[in-house]
Amino acid sequence: MNDRSSSGGGGLRAGALGTFDSVVMAVAGCGPAYIVVALIPALVATVGFAAPAALLYGAIPMVGIALAFRYLGRLDVNAGATYSWVARTLHPVLGFLSGWAVVAATVLFIIASTTPAGMATLSLFDEDLARNDVLATGVGLGWFLLIAALVASGTRIAAGARAVAVGTQLALLLAVAVTALTQDTHAAAFSLSWFGFEHFDATHSFTAGALIVGALYWGWDVTANLSEETRSGRGGSGLGGLIGLLVVATTLLTLTVSVNVLLGPGAVTATDASFLLKLGEAAWPGVGGTLLALAVPLAMVATLETTLLQATRTLFAMGRDRTVPSFLGRVHPRRKTPVASTLVVCAVAVTTLTLITLTAPGFGILDDALMGIGLLIAFYYALAGVTVTVAFRSVLFSSPGNLILLGLWPLAGVAFNVWVFVASVRTLSGTQLAIGLGALAVGLIPLGIARLQAGRAFFHLRPLNPQEAAAVEAYATDDLPELRPADGRRDGLLSDF
Repeated sequence: MNDRSSSGGGGLRAGALGTFDSVVMAVAGCGPAYIVVALIPALVATVGFAAPAALLYGAIPMVGIALAFRYLGRLDVNAGATYSWVARTLHPVLGFLSGWAVVAATVLFIIASTTPAGMATLSLFDEDLARNDVLATGVGLGWFLLIAALVASGTRIAAGARAVAVGTQLALLLAVAVTALTQDTHAAAFSLSWFGFEHFDATHSFTAGALIVGALYWGWDVTANLSEETRSGRGGSGLGGLIGLLVVATTLLTLTVSVNVLLGPGAVTATDASFLLKLGEAAWPGVGGTLLALAVPLAMVATLETTLLQATRTLFAMGRDRTVPSFLGRVHPRRKTPVASTLVVCAVAVTTLTLITLTAPGFGILDDALMGIGLLIAFYYALAGVTVTVAFRSVLFSSPGNLILLGLWPLAGVAFNVWVFVASVRTLSGTQLAIGLGALAVGLIPLGIARLQAGRAFFHLRPLNPQEAAAVEAYATDDLPELRPADGRRDGLLSDF
Protein backbone atom coordinates (compact mmCIF):
# COMPACT_ATOMS: atom_id res chain seq x y z
CA MET A 1 0.00 0.00 0.00
CA ASN A 2 2.94 2.27 0.45
CA ASP A 3 4.63 1.44 -2.85
CA ARG A 4 2.51 1.24 -5.92
CA SER A 5 5.11 -0.33 -8.09
CA SER A 6 6.28 -2.93 -5.66
CA SER A 7 4.61 -5.73 -7.56
CA GLY A 8 6.72 -5.28 -10.62
CA GLY A 9 5.72 -3.96 -13.97
CA GLY A 10 5.07 -0.43 -12.71
CA GLY A 11 1.78 1.31 -12.07
CA LEU A 12 -1.36 1.99 -14.07
CA ARG A 13 -1.33 4.56 -16.87
CA ALA A 14 -1.91 7.93 -15.20
CA GLY A 15 -4.02 10.54 -16.99
CA ALA A 16 -5.58 8.08 -19.44
CA LEU A 17 -9.12 9.29 -18.65
CA GLY A 18 -10.70 12.72 -18.24
CA THR A 19 -13.71 13.84 -16.23
CA PHE A 20 -15.97 13.37 -19.27
CA ASP A 21 -14.72 9.78 -19.57
CA SER A 22 -15.56 9.30 -15.88
CA VAL A 23 -19.12 10.50 -16.42
CA VAL A 24 -19.52 8.13 -19.37
CA MET A 25 -18.05 5.31 -17.28
CA ALA A 26 -20.48 5.99 -14.45
CA VAL A 27 -23.51 5.96 -16.74
CA ALA A 28 -22.26 2.88 -18.58
CA GLY A 29 -21.67 1.15 -15.25
CA CYS A 30 -25.33 1.54 -14.36
CA GLY A 31 -26.43 0.50 -17.87
CA PRO A 32 -29.75 2.37 -17.99
CA ALA A 33 -31.15 0.53 -21.02
CA TYR A 34 -30.25 -2.83 -19.47
CA ILE A 35 -31.87 -1.77 -16.21
CA VAL A 36 -35.04 -0.87 -18.10
CA VAL A 37 -35.29 -4.46 -19.30
CA ALA A 38 -34.07 -6.24 -16.17
CA LEU A 39 -35.51 -4.25 -13.27
CA ILE A 40 -37.91 -1.46 -14.26
CA PRO A 41 -40.76 -3.92 -15.06
CA ALA A 42 -40.27 -5.48 -11.62
CA LEU A 43 -40.32 -2.05 -9.98
CA VAL A 44 -43.46 -0.90 -11.80
CA ALA A 45 -45.25 -4.20 -11.10
CA THR A 46 -44.25 -3.98 -7.42
CA VAL A 47 -45.16 -0.37 -6.58
CA GLY A 48 -47.41 0.69 -9.48
CA PHE A 49 -47.82 4.43 -9.93
CA ALA A 50 -45.35 4.97 -7.06
CA ALA A 51 -42.36 3.85 -9.20
CA PRO A 52 -41.14 7.44 -9.76
CA ALA A 53 -41.37 8.09 -6.01
CA ALA A 54 -39.40 4.93 -5.20
CA LEU A 55 -36.66 5.97 -7.61
CA LEU A 56 -36.58 9.54 -6.28
CA TYR A 57 -36.43 8.64 -2.59
CA GLY A 58 -33.92 5.88 -3.29
CA ALA A 59 -31.68 8.28 -5.22
CA ILE A 60 -31.44 10.80 -2.39
CA PRO A 61 -29.53 8.54 0.06
CA MET A 62 -27.54 7.02 -2.81
CA VAL A 63 -26.22 10.49 -3.66
CA GLY A 64 -24.89 10.50 -0.08
CA ILE A 65 -22.82 7.42 -0.92
CA ALA A 66 -21.61 9.10 -4.12
CA LEU A 67 -20.52 12.07 -2.01
CA ALA A 68 -18.65 9.67 0.26
CA PHE A 69 -16.79 8.23 -2.72
CA ARG A 70 -16.05 11.72 -3.99
CA TYR A 71 -14.46 13.03 -0.80
CA LEU A 72 -12.67 9.82 0.16
CA GLY A 73 -11.18 9.75 -3.33
CA ARG A 74 -9.68 13.16 -2.67
CA LEU A 75 -7.83 11.81 0.36
CA ASP A 76 -6.65 8.57 -1.19
CA VAL A 77 -6.43 8.08 -4.96
CA ASN A 78 -6.33 4.30 -5.09
CA ALA A 79 -7.55 1.72 -7.62
CA GLY A 80 -8.90 -0.30 -4.71
CA ALA A 81 -11.23 2.56 -3.63
CA THR A 82 -13.34 1.25 -0.71
CA TYR A 83 -10.81 -1.50 -0.13
CA SER A 84 -8.18 1.12 0.74
CA TRP A 85 -10.42 3.79 2.30
CA VAL A 86 -12.20 1.47 4.72
CA ALA A 87 -8.95 -0.27 5.67
CA ARG A 88 -7.18 2.98 6.50
CA THR A 89 -10.11 4.52 8.37
CA LEU A 90 -12.15 1.77 10.05
CA HIS A 91 -10.17 -1.49 10.10
CA PRO A 92 -8.03 -3.48 7.62
CA VAL A 93 -10.29 -6.52 7.94
CA LEU A 94 -13.34 -4.47 7.01
CA GLY A 95 -11.33 -2.88 4.21
CA PHE A 96 -10.37 -6.25 2.78
CA LEU A 97 -13.93 -7.54 3.00
CA SER A 98 -15.17 -4.35 1.34
CA GLY A 99 -12.78 -4.89 -1.56
CA TRP A 100 -13.68 -8.56 -1.72
CA ALA A 101 -17.38 -7.63 -1.87
CA VAL A 102 -16.62 -5.45 -4.90
CA VAL A 103 -14.71 -8.25 -6.62
CA ALA A 104 -17.37 -10.85 -5.81
CA ALA A 105 -20.26 -8.62 -6.91
CA THR A 106 -18.61 -7.63 -10.17
CA VAL A 107 -17.48 -11.15 -11.10
CA LEU A 108 -20.93 -12.55 -10.29
CA PHE A 109 -22.51 -9.82 -12.40
CA ILE A 110 -20.23 -10.62 -15.34
CA ILE A 111 -21.15 -14.29 -15.11
CA ALA A 112 -24.88 -13.62 -14.71
CA SER A 113 -25.09 -10.97 -17.45
CA THR A 114 -23.05 -12.54 -20.24
CA THR A 115 -25.85 -14.87 -21.38
CA PRO A 116 -28.50 -12.09 -21.32
CA ALA A 117 -26.13 -9.95 -23.40
CA GLY A 118 -26.05 -12.72 -25.98
CA MET A 119 -29.84 -13.03 -25.85
CA ALA A 120 -30.29 -9.29 -26.39
CA THR A 121 -27.97 -9.44 -29.41
CA LEU A 122 -29.72 -12.45 -30.97
CA SER A 123 -33.15 -10.94 -30.38
CA LEU A 124 -32.28 -8.24 -32.90
CA PHE A 125 -32.22 -10.95 -35.58
CA ASP A 126 -34.49 -13.77 -34.41
CA GLU A 127 -36.46 -14.23 -31.19
CA ASP A 128 -36.25 -18.02 -31.50
CA LEU A 129 -32.46 -17.86 -31.58
CA ALA A 130 -32.50 -15.65 -28.48
CA ARG A 131 -34.30 -18.40 -26.55
CA ASN A 132 -31.44 -20.84 -27.19
CA ASP A 133 -29.47 -20.57 -23.94
CA VAL A 134 -26.37 -22.31 -25.27
CA LEU A 135 -26.17 -20.12 -28.37
CA ALA A 136 -26.87 -16.99 -26.33
CA THR A 137 -24.08 -17.90 -23.91
CA GLY A 138 -21.68 -18.38 -26.81
CA VAL A 139 -22.54 -15.00 -28.30
CA GLY A 140 -22.34 -13.34 -24.89
CA LEU A 141 -18.94 -14.88 -24.25
CA GLY A 142 -17.80 -13.62 -27.63
CA TRP A 143 -18.79 -10.08 -26.63
CA PHE A 144 -17.14 -10.48 -23.23
CA LEU A 145 -13.83 -11.77 -24.60
CA LEU A 146 -13.74 -8.95 -27.16
CA ILE A 147 -14.35 -6.43 -24.39
CA ALA A 148 -11.67 -8.06 -22.23
CA ALA A 149 -9.16 -7.81 -25.09
CA LEU A 150 -9.91 -4.11 -25.53
CA VAL A 151 -9.70 -3.49 -21.78
CA ALA A 152 -6.37 -5.32 -21.53
CA SER A 153 -4.95 -3.46 -24.52
CA GLY A 154 -5.82 -0.07 -23.06
CA THR A 155 -6.97 1.09 -26.49
CA ARG A 156 -8.92 4.30 -26.91
CA ILE A 157 -11.23 2.48 -29.34
CA ALA A 158 -13.06 1.10 -26.32
CA ALA A 159 -13.55 4.62 -24.91
CA GLY A 160 -15.02 5.90 -28.16
CA ALA A 161 -17.34 2.92 -28.55
CA ARG A 162 -18.44 3.31 -24.93
CA ALA A 163 -19.33 6.97 -25.44
CA VAL A 164 -21.40 6.11 -28.53
CA ALA A 165 -23.19 3.29 -26.71
CA VAL A 166 -24.00 5.46 -23.70
CA GLY A 167 -25.10 8.42 -25.81
CA THR A 168 -27.34 6.26 -27.99
CA GLN A 169 -29.17 4.57 -25.14
CA LEU A 170 -29.68 7.81 -23.21
CA ALA A 171 -31.00 9.55 -26.32
CA LEU A 172 -33.50 6.76 -27.01
CA LEU A 173 -34.70 6.47 -23.43
CA LEU A 174 -35.13 10.21 -22.97
CA ALA A 175 -36.88 10.49 -26.34
CA VAL A 176 -39.45 7.97 -25.15
CA ALA A 177 -39.97 9.98 -21.96
CA VAL A 178 -40.49 13.22 -23.88
CA THR A 179 -42.87 11.51 -26.30
CA ALA A 180 -44.95 10.22 -23.39
CA LEU A 181 -45.55 13.73 -22.10
CA THR A 182 -46.43 15.17 -25.51
CA GLN A 183 -48.79 12.50 -26.89
CA ASP A 184 -52.51 13.16 -27.02
CA THR A 185 -53.55 9.60 -26.18
CA HIS A 186 -52.17 7.73 -23.19
CA ALA A 187 -53.06 5.23 -20.48
CA ALA A 188 -52.93 7.70 -17.59
CA ALA A 189 -52.62 11.46 -17.18
CA PHE A 190 -49.42 12.73 -15.62
CA SER A 191 -49.75 13.45 -11.90
CA LEU A 192 -47.36 14.99 -9.39
CA SER A 193 -48.79 12.51 -6.87
CA TRP A 194 -46.53 9.89 -8.47
CA PHE A 195 -43.65 11.56 -6.64
CA GLY A 196 -45.39 11.46 -3.25
CA PHE A 197 -46.21 8.67 -0.80
CA GLU A 198 -49.93 8.30 -1.40
CA HIS A 199 -49.56 5.44 -3.89
CA PHE A 200 -47.64 3.27 -1.41
CA ASP A 201 -49.91 0.83 0.41
CA ALA A 202 -50.03 -2.75 1.66
CA THR A 203 -50.00 -4.05 -1.91
CA HIS A 204 -47.39 -1.61 -3.21
CA SER A 205 -44.99 -1.22 -0.29
CA PHE A 206 -42.07 1.18 -0.20
CA THR A 207 -39.83 -1.55 1.23
CA ALA A 208 -40.39 -3.84 -1.75
CA GLY A 209 -39.66 -0.96 -4.12
CA ALA A 210 -36.53 0.07 -2.21
CA LEU A 211 -35.03 -3.41 -2.55
CA ILE A 212 -35.24 -3.09 -6.33
CA VAL A 213 -34.04 0.52 -6.34
CA GLY A 214 -30.96 -0.50 -4.37
CA ALA A 215 -29.92 -2.71 -7.28
CA LEU A 216 -30.88 -0.10 -9.88
CA TYR A 217 -28.38 2.45 -8.57
CA TRP A 218 -25.19 0.41 -8.84
CA GLY A 219 -22.22 0.66 -11.15
CA TRP A 220 -21.42 4.40 -11.10
CA ASP A 221 -18.66 3.78 -8.54
CA VAL A 222 -16.42 2.18 -11.17
CA THR A 223 -15.02 5.72 -11.54
CA ALA A 224 -13.40 5.44 -8.11
CA ASN A 225 -11.52 2.32 -9.18
CA LEU A 226 -10.20 4.22 -12.21
CA SER A 227 -8.98 7.21 -10.18
CA GLU A 228 -5.29 6.35 -10.64
CA GLU A 229 -5.86 6.50 -14.40
CA THR A 230 -7.96 9.69 -14.37
CA ARG A 231 -6.58 13.18 -14.87
CA SER A 232 -7.07 15.21 -11.68
CA GLY A 233 -7.72 11.93 -9.94
CA ARG A 234 -8.48 13.59 -6.63
CA GLY A 235 -11.48 15.41 -8.06
CA GLY A 236 -12.13 14.12 -11.57
CA SER A 237 -13.17 10.54 -10.86
CA GLY A 238 -15.36 11.42 -7.88
CA LEU A 239 -17.06 14.22 -9.76
CA GLY A 240 -17.65 11.93 -12.73
CA GLY A 241 -19.27 9.30 -10.52
CA LEU A 242 -21.56 11.83 -8.86
CA ILE A 243 -22.65 13.38 -12.16
CA GLY A 244 -23.12 9.95 -13.71
CA LEU A 245 -25.37 8.83 -10.85
CA LEU A 246 -27.49 11.99 -11.21
CA VAL A 247 -27.78 11.44 -14.98
CA VAL A 248 -28.92 7.84 -14.49
CA ALA A 249 -31.37 8.80 -11.73
CA THR A 250 -32.88 11.54 -13.91
CA THR A 251 -33.17 9.19 -16.89
CA LEU A 252 -34.86 6.43 -14.89
CA LEU A 253 -37.22 8.88 -13.20
CA THR A 254 -38.39 10.32 -16.50
CA LEU A 255 -38.68 6.85 -18.00
CA THR A 256 -40.89 5.50 -15.21
CA VAL A 257 -43.12 8.53 -15.69
CA SER A 258 -43.38 7.58 -19.37
CA VAL A 259 -44.30 4.01 -18.40
CA ASN A 260 -47.11 5.28 -16.19
CA VAL A 261 -48.33 7.58 -18.96
CA LEU A 262 -47.96 5.33 -22.01
CA LEU A 263 -48.73 1.88 -20.58
CA GLY A 264 -50.04 2.22 -17.03
CA PRO A 265 -48.79 -0.09 -14.27
CA GLY A 266 -51.53 -2.62 -14.97
CA ALA A 267 -49.98 -3.47 -18.33
CA VAL A 268 -46.60 -4.41 -16.82
CA THR A 269 -45.62 -7.62 -15.05
CA ALA A 270 -42.51 -8.26 -12.97
CA THR A 271 -41.03 -10.56 -15.64
CA ASP A 272 -42.34 -8.76 -18.71
CA ALA A 273 -40.09 -9.96 -21.54
CA SER A 274 -41.93 -7.77 -24.05
CA PHE A 275 -41.84 -4.66 -21.88
CA LEU A 276 -39.40 -2.70 -24.02
CA LEU A 277 -41.25 -3.62 -27.21
CA LYS A 278 -44.57 -2.46 -25.76
CA LEU A 279 -43.05 0.78 -24.46
CA GLY A 280 -41.35 1.57 -27.77
CA GLU A 281 -44.45 0.79 -29.80
CA ALA A 282 -46.57 2.99 -27.53
CA ALA A 283 -44.17 5.88 -28.12
CA TRP A 284 -43.48 5.40 -31.85
CA PRO A 285 -45.81 2.82 -33.44
CA GLY A 286 -44.07 0.65 -36.01
CA VAL A 287 -40.43 1.41 -35.20
CA GLY A 288 -40.22 2.25 -31.48
CA GLY A 289 -39.86 -1.30 -30.22
CA THR A 290 -36.99 -2.05 -32.60
CA LEU A 291 -35.17 1.17 -31.74
CA LEU A 292 -35.35 0.54 -27.99
CA ALA A 293 -34.34 -3.10 -28.47
CA LEU A 294 -31.18 -1.83 -30.18
CA ALA A 295 -30.22 0.08 -27.03
CA VAL A 296 -30.21 -3.05 -24.86
CA PRO A 297 -27.16 -4.89 -26.29
CA LEU A 298 -25.32 -1.57 -26.42
CA ALA A 299 -26.03 -1.03 -22.73
CA MET A 300 -25.17 -4.58 -21.73
CA VAL A 301 -21.86 -4.60 -23.58
CA ALA A 302 -20.87 -1.23 -22.07
CA THR A 303 -21.90 -2.42 -18.61
CA LEU A 304 -19.90 -5.63 -18.95
CA GLU A 305 -16.86 -3.52 -19.80
CA THR A 306 -17.16 -1.19 -16.81
CA THR A 307 -17.85 -4.11 -14.49
CA LEU A 308 -14.73 -5.87 -15.76
CA LEU A 309 -12.73 -2.69 -15.16
CA GLN A 310 -14.01 -2.47 -11.58
CA ALA A 311 -13.17 -6.10 -10.84
CA THR A 312 -9.69 -5.99 -12.34
CA ARG A 313 -8.68 -2.68 -10.74
CA THR A 314 -9.77 -3.84 -7.30
CA LEU A 315 -7.90 -7.14 -7.71
CA PHE A 316 -4.88 -5.19 -8.96
CA ALA A 317 -4.86 -3.03 -5.81
CA MET A 318 -5.19 -6.11 -3.60
CA GLY A 319 -2.40 -7.88 -5.46
CA ARG A 320 -0.20 -4.80 -5.15
CA ASP A 321 -0.69 -4.96 -1.38
CA ARG A 322 -0.14 -8.75 -1.42
CA THR A 323 -3.43 -9.44 0.31
CA VAL A 324 -4.12 -11.74 -2.66
CA PRO A 325 -1.41 -13.41 -4.80
CA SER A 326 1.04 -10.69 -5.78
CA PHE A 327 1.03 -11.54 -9.50
CA LEU A 328 -2.45 -9.97 -9.64
CA GLY A 329 -0.77 -6.64 -8.91
CA ARG A 330 1.31 -6.74 -12.09
CA VAL A 331 0.65 -4.51 -15.09
CA HIS A 332 1.66 -4.80 -18.71
CA PRO A 333 5.03 -2.98 -19.01
CA ARG A 334 3.97 -1.00 -22.09
CA ARG A 335 0.16 -0.73 -21.97
CA LYS A 336 0.06 -0.16 -18.19
CA THR A 337 -3.08 -2.28 -17.73
CA PRO A 338 -3.56 -4.98 -15.05
CA VAL A 339 -3.31 -7.83 -17.50
CA ALA A 340 -2.90 -10.55 -14.86
CA SER A 341 -6.10 -9.71 -12.99
CA THR A 342 -7.93 -9.37 -16.32
CA LEU A 343 -6.87 -12.86 -17.35
CA VAL A 344 -7.95 -14.31 -14.00
CA VAL A 345 -11.41 -12.72 -14.13
CA CYS A 346 -11.84 -13.91 -17.71
CA ALA A 347 -10.81 -17.43 -16.77
CA VAL A 348 -13.27 -17.55 -13.87
CA ALA A 349 -16.14 -16.20 -16.00
CA VAL A 350 -15.51 -18.48 -18.98
CA THR A 351 -15.04 -21.58 -16.81
CA THR A 352 -18.16 -20.91 -14.74
CA LEU A 353 -20.37 -20.23 -17.76
CA THR A 354 -19.04 -23.33 -19.52
CA LEU A 355 -19.95 -25.48 -16.52
CA ILE A 356 -23.41 -23.88 -16.35
CA THR A 357 -23.92 -24.51 -20.06
CA LEU A 358 -22.99 -28.16 -19.66
CA THR A 359 -25.50 -28.46 -16.83
CA ALA A 360 -28.93 -28.16 -18.48
CA PRO A 361 -30.84 -26.73 -15.47
CA GLY A 362 -27.92 -24.50 -14.55
CA PHE A 363 -29.12 -21.29 -16.18
CA GLY A 364 -31.64 -20.65 -13.39
CA ILE A 365 -28.79 -19.94 -11.00
CA LEU A 366 -27.84 -16.85 -13.02
CA ASP A 367 -31.02 -15.09 -11.89
CA ASP A 368 -30.28 -16.06 -8.28
CA ALA A 369 -26.78 -14.63 -8.64
CA LEU A 370 -28.15 -11.27 -9.78
CA MET A 371 -30.36 -11.11 -6.67
CA GLY A 372 -27.56 -12.16 -4.31
CA ILE A 373 -25.32 -9.38 -5.61
CA GLY A 374 -27.54 -6.82 -3.87
CA LEU A 375 -26.26 -7.93 -0.46
CA LEU A 376 -22.65 -7.33 -1.49
CA ILE A 377 -23.45 -3.90 -2.91
CA ALA A 378 -25.30 -2.76 0.21
CA PHE A 379 -22.42 -4.05 2.36
CA TYR A 380 -19.62 -2.05 0.76
CA TYR A 381 -21.72 1.05 0.09
CA ALA A 382 -22.67 1.23 3.78
CA LEU A 383 -19.02 0.89 4.82
CA ALA A 384 -18.04 3.73 2.46
CA GLY A 385 -20.69 5.99 3.99
CA VAL A 386 -19.45 5.34 7.51
CA THR A 387 -15.84 5.76 6.42
CA VAL A 388 -16.19 9.28 5.04
CA THR A 389 -17.81 10.52 8.26
CA VAL A 390 -15.10 8.94 10.42
CA ALA A 391 -12.26 10.13 8.16
CA PHE A 392 -13.49 13.73 8.23
CA ARG A 393 -14.62 13.75 11.86
CA SER A 394 -12.09 16.42 12.81
CA VAL A 395 -13.67 18.93 10.40
CA LEU A 396 -17.23 17.63 10.44
CA PHE A 397 -18.62 20.45 12.58
CA SER A 398 -16.47 23.23 11.16
CA SER A 399 -19.22 24.32 8.75
CA PRO A 400 -22.83 23.46 7.85
CA GLY A 401 -21.63 22.25 4.45
CA ASN A 402 -19.20 19.77 5.98
CA LEU A 403 -21.85 18.50 8.39
CA ILE A 404 -24.35 17.87 5.61
CA LEU A 405 -22.12 16.60 2.78
CA LEU A 406 -19.56 14.70 4.87
CA GLY A 407 -21.84 13.58 7.69
CA LEU A 408 -25.61 13.63 7.50
CA TRP A 409 -26.07 12.85 3.82
CA PRO A 410 -23.60 9.92 3.67
CA LEU A 411 -25.08 8.54 6.91
CA ALA A 412 -28.51 8.65 5.29
CA GLY A 413 -27.00 6.53 2.54
CA VAL A 414 -25.62 4.16 5.18
CA ALA A 415 -29.05 3.81 6.80
CA PHE A 416 -30.66 3.11 3.42
CA ASN A 417 -28.13 0.41 2.48
CA VAL A 418 -28.25 -1.24 5.91
CA TRP A 419 -32.04 -1.32 5.63
CA VAL A 420 -31.80 -2.82 2.12
CA PHE A 421 -29.34 -5.45 3.40
CA VAL A 422 -31.52 -6.47 6.35
CA ALA A 423 -34.74 -6.47 4.30
CA SER A 424 -33.04 -8.51 1.58
CA VAL A 425 -31.90 -11.15 4.05
CA ARG A 426 -35.55 -11.60 5.06
CA THR A 427 -36.89 -11.81 1.51
CA LEU A 428 -34.26 -13.62 -0.58
CA SER A 429 -34.37 -17.36 -1.17
CA GLY A 430 -31.87 -19.75 0.36
CA THR A 431 -29.95 -20.03 -2.90
CA GLN A 432 -29.78 -16.26 -3.33
CA LEU A 433 -28.58 -15.78 0.24
CA ALA A 434 -26.01 -18.54 -0.18
CA ILE A 435 -24.61 -16.85 -3.29
CA GLY A 436 -24.48 -13.35 -1.77
CA LEU A 437 -23.31 -14.14 1.74
CA GLY A 438 -21.29 -17.17 0.63
CA ALA A 439 -19.30 -15.10 -1.84
CA LEU A 440 -18.45 -12.67 0.97
CA ALA A 441 -17.53 -15.49 3.35
CA VAL A 442 -15.12 -16.98 0.82
CA GLY A 443 -13.08 -13.81 1.23
CA LEU A 444 -12.16 -14.90 4.75
CA ILE A 445 -9.80 -17.48 3.24
CA PRO A 446 -7.42 -15.07 1.44
CA LEU A 447 -7.86 -12.64 4.33
CA GLY A 448 -6.54 -15.25 6.78
CA ILE A 449 -3.65 -16.13 4.49
CA ALA A 450 -2.74 -12.46 4.04
CA ARG A 451 -2.86 -11.89 7.78
CA LEU A 452 -0.37 -14.67 8.36
CA GLN A 453 1.89 -14.19 5.36
CA ALA A 454 2.83 -11.64 2.75
CA GLY A 455 0.11 -9.06 3.28
CA ARG A 456 0.90 -8.22 6.90
CA ALA A 457 1.92 -4.65 6.02
CA PHE A 458 -1.68 -4.04 4.96
CA PHE A 459 -2.74 -4.47 8.60
CA HIS A 460 -0.55 -1.58 9.77
CA LEU A 461 -1.72 1.22 7.49
CA ARG A 462 -1.51 4.90 8.22
CA PRO A 463 -5.02 6.28 8.84
CA LEU A 464 -6.52 8.79 6.44
CA ASN A 465 -6.38 12.33 7.76
CA PRO A 466 -7.73 15.29 5.76
CA GLN A 467 -5.34 17.64 7.55
CA GLU A 468 -2.21 15.75 6.51
CA ALA A 469 -1.55 16.07 2.80
CA ALA A 470 1.72 14.17 3.26
CA ALA A 471 -0.25 11.05 4.21
CA VAL A 472 -1.71 10.82 0.70
CA GLU A 473 0.95 12.39 -1.54
CA ALA A 474 2.06 9.00 -2.84
CA TYR A 475 -1.47 8.31 -4.08
CA ALA A 476 -2.28 11.72 -5.54
CA THR A 477 -2.38 12.90 -9.13
CA ASP A 478 -2.87 16.53 -8.10
CA ASP A 479 -2.64 18.64 -4.98
CA LEU A 480 -5.01 18.04 -2.09
CA PRO A 481 -7.01 21.21 -1.40
CA GLU A 482 -6.15 22.70 1.94
CA LEU A 483 -8.74 22.72 4.69
CA ARG A 484 -9.24 26.47 4.64
CA PRO A 485 -11.86 28.71 3.06
CA ALA A 486 -11.73 27.98 -0.67
CA ASP A 487 -11.82 30.64 -3.33
CA GLY A 488 -15.35 31.97 -3.39
CA ARG A 489 -16.49 29.70 -0.52
CA ARG A 490 -16.81 30.66 3.11
CA ASP A 491 -17.33 27.20 4.54
CA GLY A 492 -13.96 25.76 3.47
CA LEU A 493 -15.67 22.66 2.08
CA LEU A 494 -13.52 20.42 -0.12
CA SER A 495 -15.18 21.07 -3.45
CA ASP A 496 -14.34 21.84 -7.06
CA PHE A 497 -17.89 22.23 -8.30
